[in-house]
Amino acid sequence: MKLTLTLSTSLFALTLFAADSPDLLMQTRIRQEAFRNSKVMDTAQELLDTTGSRVTGSPGMKAANEWTRAKLAEWGLANAQLESWGTFGRGWSYQSCSVRLVSPDVAQFLALPRAWAPGTNGPVRGKVAHVTIKTKEDLDKYKGKLAGKIVLLGDAPEFKARDKGQFHRYDSAGLDDLAQYAVPGAPRTRELSITRRELMKATLEFWADEKPLAVIVPGNGDFGTLHVQSAGSAKPGEQYPVPSVVLSDEQYARVLRLADKGKEPEIEVDVKATWHDDDLNGYNTIAEIPGTDRNGEVVMLGAHLDSWHGSTGATDNVVGVAAVMEAMRILKTIGIAPKRTIRVALWSGEEQGLYGSLGYVEKHFAVRPPQTDADERALPRSVQKKTGPLALKPAHAKLSAYFNLDNGTGKIRGIYLQENAAIRPIFEKWIEPLRDLGVTTLTMRSTGSTDHIPFDTVGLPGFQFIQDDIEYKTRTHHTNFDSFERLQKDDLMQASAVMATFVWEAANRSDLLPRKPLAKDDFVPAPNK
Repeated sequence: MKLTLTLSTSLFALTLFAADSPDLLMQTRIRQEAFRNSKVMDTAQELLDTTGSRVTGSPGMKAANEWTRAKLAEWGLANAQLESWGTFGRGWSYQSCSVRLVSPDVAQFLALPRAWAPGTNGPVRGKVAHVTIKTKEDLDKYKGKLAGKIVLLGDAPEFKARDKGQFHRYDSAGLDDLAQYAVPGAPRTRELSITRRELMKATLEFWADEKPLAVIVPGNGDFGTLHVQSAGSAKPGEQYPVPSVVLSDEQYARVLRLADKGKEPEIEVDVKATWHDDDLNGYNTIAEIPGTDRNGEVVMLGAHLDSWHGSTGATDNVVGVAAVMEAMRILKTIGIAPKRTIRVALWSGEEQGLYGSLGYVEKHFAVRPPQTDADERALPRSVQKKTGPLALKPAHAKLSAYFNLDNGTGKIRGIYLQENAAIRPIFEKWIEPLRDLGVTTLTMRSTGSTDHIPFDTVGLPGFQFIQDDIEYKTRTHHTNFDSFERLQKDDLMQASAVMATFVWEAANRSDLLPRKPLAKDDFVPAPNK
């Protein structure tokens, strides 16, 4: 009996080891195609230089959807399509922006418009008014004082000498630290979200009543770096009622100094922007390499295709798009069909709240009853009250994993396990042959704010890779410097090879990847189909 048990246990261990041992021949073929015949920079260049910025709902976003669908089909992927994830709202784009100091000196300023704010309908000039709004009560101080003024919203930034370089890669100590589990911080509270939303609504109403000529905010970055996102939103009733631009910190500080000295600076603003109401839906680009068996089981990989408009969105997130597209091209070029279907998704609406991936998950895998309370719907999804248990759909049982790339141009150094301990021994085997590419680190920590979260939230294995930061946080994230020139070619080739390896291993593993359990009272099982 003891011998039988030992033998059975040994056979089970050998079977498990065999099931999760990486396919070294396939890894060799992936590397050969990834490093000797790479097309990743060609893909990135076409999206960045020709399509340009891709604010969700804009002509640039629509062009990017169409181009990626056509390219994936050209490579021979099946079912290449644009799939709507639902209503997004008004599209927005801008055509020109000029901001000048006209008194007491003349100077051309570095500025960009904020999304979902209107144009000026020709140049407007006005004296500046400095405004600080942190609570709804602050609004009362400025009533009746801002009509015809150019509002400077916020204080001057503080400038400090930098004690670190702008270009950052993980060293061994940094990776060792990341591998250590860290107790999660406090989640964003409903109270904070409600307070912020109430202030936002009150401020929009205030601008509409007071009618300043324009609102200027600092760029939040030195050396002419402009961090630019949106003023209002695409939602009905949330468009900014007056033009609004981001100004470089150095120039913003100069205008405030002039105002503080009683010089009454005057600024001219000229912005041309366009609303797009012809199609209010958002779309994801979807394509796949069909599997040969496994009864319709799927492995997914993806990245978000949308960007902000300060530049062309190179490190956020054409790098992710180019890498996952290149991973699909590599696997298709090799010509060996996977057992499970490998599906790529290029999301839109990520920058506004993970809308594309969230809509896809709700459509295909799991959804809660609709939220009927208007105030709740206005809050971020992460803090809304639950409306009922998740209704699992049949495809929920068929997805093995989703792999995401969205942290800049740096090479992949490992993967976040999202507190899924059962995944560790599997991924440990998968990364062993990738160590010479710099892939060494598994961490039980969770990471958020990108498109694996909707999968993780409904109990599906969703993962984001650990990447070298390079200059993502210091220079390119949502800024006017996020262009093709900031890309690291060798890192992108490495990321493409690593992603192709992970999805191939997941597609050919004997079993689905293990999942974290859902609470028993928080889901309704899928119907038997």
